[in-house]
Amino acid sequence: MKLKSDLKSAVRSAILKSQKGFTLIELLIVIAVIGLIGTLVATNVMSRFEEAKVKSARIQIQQLGVVLDDFRRVCGFYPTSEQGLDALVKAPVGRECKNYDPEGFVKGGKVPKDPWGNDYIYENSGNKYILKSWGPNGQGSPDQKGIISSADDQS
Repeated sequence: MKLKSDLKSAVRSAILKSQKGFTLIELLIVIAVIGLIGTLVATNVMSRFEEAKVKSARIQIQQLGVVLDDFRRVCGFYPTSEQGLDALVKAPVGRECKNYDPEGFVKGGKVPKDPWGNDYIYENSGNKYILKSWGPNGQGSPDQKGIISSADDQS
């Protein structure tokens, strides 16, 4: 019986010694490297995502400019700052447009918001208008950083 148990013990010991495995340190190093690579990839993806939002805002501002130009072609004037972009959806109050399309100038009956979910800012100084998005923070900053404007495309 003792011989049988010694034999089992020897076999078990031989099997355990012949099995190769990873140490805890090796596993921790691999996990750390994977985490580092994941962080680098995520940072790169997030910066590309922000760039895409800025480009999208520029494109929307250009498209709204085309709609505003069409409004001027039909009505003979740009909406005032007080009328704002809402004049593209429903007939403006005050200075009236005789040929205003009852369906408005924007499909869907809603002026789109910027990619960050904020309203575009519309300013009219007579014959020239400026469309702005405050960018990611949704507010103007004193140094004008992060602001996307139609004036940038006119220069």
